[in-house]
This record gives sequence, structure tokens and C-alpha cells, in this order.
Amino acid sequence: MGRLMLLVALCVLPALVSAGRPVSQPFVLQGRVYCDTCRAGFETSATTYIAGAKVRVECKDRNSMQLLYSIEGITDSTGTYKIMVTEDHEDQLCDAVLVSSPQSDCASVDPGRDRAAVILTRYNGIVSDNRYANSMGFLKDHPMSECTQLLQQYQEFED
Repeated sequence: MGRLMLLVALCVLPALVSAGRPVSQPFVLQGRVYCDTCRAGFETSATTYIAGAKVRVECKDRNSMQLLYSIEGITDSTGTYKIMVTEDHEDQLCDAVLVSSPQSDCASVDPGRDRAAVILTRYNGIVSDNRYANSMGFLKDHPMSECTQLLQQYQEFED
């Protein structure tokens, strides 16, 4: 009985102590924010990337959907953001979410492209500390004049 208690203490206690502690190596969440200059609903060759756009990482409890974690970042000159996440969010639902665009003519959020699900845990087999989110986008107020011709090229490849 004493050996069993010792075995349980050696196996279970370290797991309980480490649960909820900050990650020793932070996750680096990376993604891009674009301006859909053709209002196509996806990235095209005319797409531009937005410097200075604000992005937020939100993690919610999977049952109650209560917000448990939030941190913001800003895109660089290439429209890329890198946000350091220092905690493991093992059983939470996490998303990268668009907050705002500094471009007044491209500040409307593209529905369906306004958030990207991300996995921020080490308990899933991913070895790397780097995490990548799908690109998210804002819509230009008015499509550029060359967009009609550009979008016709995309239709030519469909059967």
C-alpha cells in the first residue's frame, strides 16, 4: 500500500503542480492581414497587406465560452503579426481576430475572413513553438478598376 501511494505521489503530483503554469518557451503565433482590393472574398494577385493592423488572440472556455485570455498585436510593414503567447491553452478554443485597420478605405471586416482558429497547446503532438494562423482580411470600400479583368482570369481556369 505504501509503495502504491509513493507511486501515485511521484506520478500525479508533478502533473498537478505543472498544470496552469506559464509555458517555459512561449508560442509565437504568426499570420497576415490583407486588404481585399477586389472584394473577391479571398487573396488575389492584387491583394495588398496592411501595416499597422490590430489583431487580438482570444481563448475561451470550450463549455461556457467565457473569455479566459486575450492579447493584442500589430502587423509590421509586410502585414505580418507575431504575437507571443506565454501560456498553454490546452482545452480552450483560441482564435486570432481582426480588431482594426489603419486604412480608412479598407476598414470593413471581410465576413468569414475576420478570424482564424489557432492551436495553442503542447499536448497535441506539434513539436514547434511556432503557430500559424490563416490570413485575415478587410474589404476595400470600392474595388480597383483592374479587378474585373483579374477576376475573369480566375474564372477561365474553372471547368
